[in-house]
Amino acid sequence: MYQINCIGVLTSGGDAPGMNAAVRAVTRSAIYNGIRVKAIYRGYKGLIADEVKEFKTQDVSNIIQQGGTIIKTARCAEFPSADGHKKAYETMQKEGIDALVVLGGDGTFTGANDFAKDCNVPVVGVPCTIDNDLAGTDYTIGYDTALNTIVEAVDKIRDTANSHERLFFIEVMGRDAGFLALNSALASGAEAAIIPEIHTETDQLEELIKNGFRKTKNSSIVIVAESDVTGGAIGVAERVKKEHPEYDTRVTILGHIQRGGSPTAQDRILASRLGAAAIDALLEEQRSIMVGVQNDKIVYVPFNKAIKHSKTVNMHKLDVLKTLSI
Repeated sequence: MYQINCIGVLTSGGDAPGMNAAVRAVTRSAIYNGIRVKAIYRGYKGLIADEVKEFKTQDVSNIIQQGGTIIKTARCAEFPSADGHKKAYETMQKEGIDALVVLGGDGTFTGANDFAKDCNVPVVGVPCTIDNDLAGTDYTIGYDTALNTIVEAVDKIRDTANSHERLFFIEVMGRDAGFLALNSALASGAEAAIIPEIHTETDQLEELIKNGFRKTKNSSIVIVAESDVTGGAIGVAERVKKEHPEYDTRVTILGHIQRGGSPTAQDRILASRLGAAAIDALLEEQRSIMVGVQNDKIVYVPFNKAIKHSKTVNMHKLDVLKTLSI
């Protein structure tokens, strides 16, 4: 049994649209339940350095629509060490913080899980990553916004591809997971998606080339997930240039544009629900868990299950993409 009078909230790892909406939800839900809130700036780095400010409800006004994170994020090489844990725990004691709510992805939750074990600290995670690769939740905060950003960009690139009869390879984020690549390919009418989950991606590309991408169309779009497995858009395009020099190929790497922008309505709603659920979890004396959503219901998922990379893409969608690309 433990009593929580004050929580700390931080954002860590890569930023994701909707993080601010989640910070808002965590802050206001905590205050509603009589719990003080202290914002920790720059993630675990700020927790070690004591970059802490108490938040009132007005501190999170007018941020639900903003991308990025108002409390900043940073990588911290020191945090995983025993000395890093000690400094972070000392900051919590100094600031009177009884529990943490951490917003981030796989790396954030891995660090939180180790810290919680070493220092016996209640920690709840809120999934914020555009990759949508955390097990135990149907969606992560930021994924829907990033997906829509990609589709909008591909729609514009398609205009140029059609005008010049080119084969475009468009690289999207997703180093270890192909959710963004596969679903953006379906949504944008792309001819193929090359994702890290499929180790026969060369065969998929060869099939596209063999069938002749200009038989029924005057351009083609191929979405490629950034990955050592796929070789990235540049690697795939170089192979095509070498083996099929007759094709006019171009590469576009969307990069960090996928992380920015105002969150979609779906991400704002998800962030609001999960942020409030994080406080409910702490009030229920949950610890070392991620709050998620499955079949539109809030669930609690142990950190060690959320970070196992066991979430897989729906391969049926790949078949649908192949069928519709004729």
